Amino acid sequence: MTGTAPRIAQLERSLARRSADGLARSRRTLATPQGPRVAIDGRTLLAFASNDYLGLANEEAVVAAAREGMQDFGVGAGASHLLGGHMVPHEALERELAAFVAPCIGARVLAFSSGYLANLAILSALAGRGDVVFADRLNHACLNDGALLARARLVRYAHADADVLAARMAEHSAARRIIATDAVFSMDGDLAPLPRLLELAQRHDAWLVVDDAHGFGVLGDGRGSLAHFGIASERIVYMGTLGKAAGVAGAFVAAHPVVIETLLQFARSYVYTTAAPALLAQAARAALVLIRDGRARRDRLHRLIARLRDGAKSLPWRLAPSVTAIQPLVVGGSEAAVELSRRLEARGVWVPAIRPPTVPAGSARLRISLSAAHDEADVDALLAALADCAR
Repeated sequence: MTGTAPRIAQLERSLARRSADGLARSRRTLATPQGPRVAIDGRTLLAFASNDYLGLANEEAVVAAAREGMQDFGVGAGASHLLGGHMVPHEALERELAAFVAPCIGARVLAFSSGYLANLAILSALAGRGDVVFADRLNHACLNDGALLARARLVRYAHADADVLAARMAEHSAARRIIATDAVFSMDGDLAPLPRLLELAQRHDAWLVVDDAHGFGVLGDGRGSLAHFGIASERIVYMGTLGKAAGVAGAFVAAHPVVIETLLQFARSYVYTTAAPALLAQAARAALVLIRDGRARRDRLHRLIARLRDGAKSLPWRLAPSVTAIQPLVVGGSEAAVELSRRLEARGVWVPAIRPPTVPAGSARLRISLSAAHDEADVDALLAALADCAR
């Protein structure tokens, strides 16, 4: 036990500093399924907090598919995919996703338990010492962590600036180069210039790794950001998640068959991870059907986005430019963002505050997440509560 107390005290000081800076995080416990209204601490709140963009997390057909999967395959896979945990629903889901997303001709898909594991797999399997990963400065942390795990050199470029990226790529030569980017940036809601990034990948013989966690299911008739921009290539390694617009859990990588086989053989976060329960794959298959046929849901979502943006013009805080379900209301200081979130909650509306280091200093915000499960009255209630807070 010698030396334990000083170590605990060191952690306590670090936590105290975070709290004093207004950056301490805490969890909220929901007593209901995801939806426009959730129960927290005995109160029902109008929620704009989840990534359930199409309202599928509690959709009857998806829940029924999970129940059927549980009855047929149990509640646990029991092993990694390579050691007996790969079941019929996993295989079927991978085939169906490959045909739907189609980042290149003949693409294959590999399913993962989370998007974080998927991005670690991609970067660590395709890059190594002496290689260079060029990353947008606002990328999700798991893309940066993947490059670090690969022991590649991480070169970050100004957000969504293809000209700066071109200059960075001209400065660095390496046997293997990778451009890694979010497609829809999770805290800003804007889109990466994917066509231009693909041009640079072709010019410099590089891979283009696209994290489409927030585009899959919503953009490109549900097929994601690649379809939105009308691009496809054997150079593209596409990651999509199943826990956001699809409403379930897990993730997948879609790419050229040789890339997928490389991940299956060498990606440690795939090889050494127990497979996700088959019931989740079965639920995701049901969600995929609804995504394919989900034009009405997507149209509704886009109408709600337009209604929010139009109604927010008179507010003292600005909405960052975004055509997606992620609508960031930039407040500025961390304490101000937290206080606005608290005042909204007192009025029965839950919108989380996002602070550094998740976003740059001075750009703390409320991350308003819209869903097709919301209706016009919900958006109007949010706008009315914000207007009341502004008085």
